[in-house]
Amino acid sequence: MIIRAATEDDARQIADIWNPQIRDTAVTFTTALKTPAGLAQDIAARTAEGKAFLVAEKDGRILGFATYFQFRGGPGYARTMEHSVILSPDTWGQGIGRALMEALEEQARGANVHSLFAGVSSENPRAIAFHEKIGFTRVATLPEVGFKFGRWMDLVLLQKLLCQRPDNAEESR
Repeated sequence: MIIRAATEDDARQIADIWNPQIRDTAVTFTTALKTPAGLAQDIAARTAEGKAFLVAEKDGRILGFATYFQFRGGPGYARTMEHSVILSPDTWGQGIGRALMEALEEQARGANVHSLFAGVSSENPRAIAFHEKIGFTRVATLPEVGFKFGRWMDLVLLQKLLCQRPDNAEESR
């Protein structure tokens, strides 16, 4: 298995991993399915912005992906990111998520990201436990902020500080 930067050619396989989780589970609150064209645009945009969009690949098959994006708009949040990490369910428990997150965190540190957030559905205890195991701390639960499958769901926010000393040479990027 290798961890590498995603390319626009990976978009269809990423959609194939992501869409069943959007359609069939409460691990994400979104109901809008991902299109290969939209994902190709996201990959190109993140790459142009210097933000990671990584895939785990084995024998030409994408096993999962991880990416990050600015947590909130505005220059004051330029060093605070939120991430997504999604794996094909048949790969869970094989260390692929950890490998993706290690690579993502390394890239984020190199980009001077200070704080990385995970927003996890409270109905996904496996993802909460995963993030805690890799050093994220639960910082908040936002009650009933997601609505899917006819019910309200809580969002658990977990945070990991990546850089302890800010680089003040550039206040905003």
